[in-house]
Amino acid sequence: MITLRPLAAADISELCRIHREPGVADWWGIPSPDFPSEDPTAHRLVIDYDGLVAGMIQFFEEEDPDYRHAMVDIFVDPALHGRGIGTEALRQTVHHLVAVRGHHRITIDPAADNAAAIHTYEKVGFQTRRHPSQLRARPRRLRLARLPADGVRQQSLSSSSSSVRA
Repeated sequence: MITLRPLAAADISELCRIHREPGVADWWGIPSPDFPSEDPTAHRLVIDYDGLVAGMIQFFEEEDPDYRHAMVDIFVDPALHGRGIGTEALRQTVHHLVAVRGHHRITIDPAADNAAAIHTYEKVGFQTRRHPSQLRARPRRLRLARLPADGVRQQSLSSSSSSVRA
């Protein structure tokens, strides 16, 4: 079972280990000395997979009512890739951000050549949104957005294993 829960002090060493793994550090870089508390604007949750720390998902919120949306990032232990953990964690987070926190748009910005991550995000309904300046050049990062909110609500509410404790 996959659940999302607040970080505890006991999770930090395992999250740092996962963050340093080549399949994560390649995209996230090496963790800072004060990871995971270096950014007070990030809402960070542990991805718990049957009692194991499987990774972390974080979100940031734009609170201005004219631009209200959330941005998401995720990493999963490479030893656990291919089990649907990232997909389910992302589904649960999208549900939480829309149904509980009231966001109408959610974005994520993976490296353009991170095909596995992009595939996972597309399975949850994210779509590539390129800025006009990126249409001719090969971008380093892609912006994926999850729209419309009604589709997020319907898909997320139909997930029986949704469990986010934020």
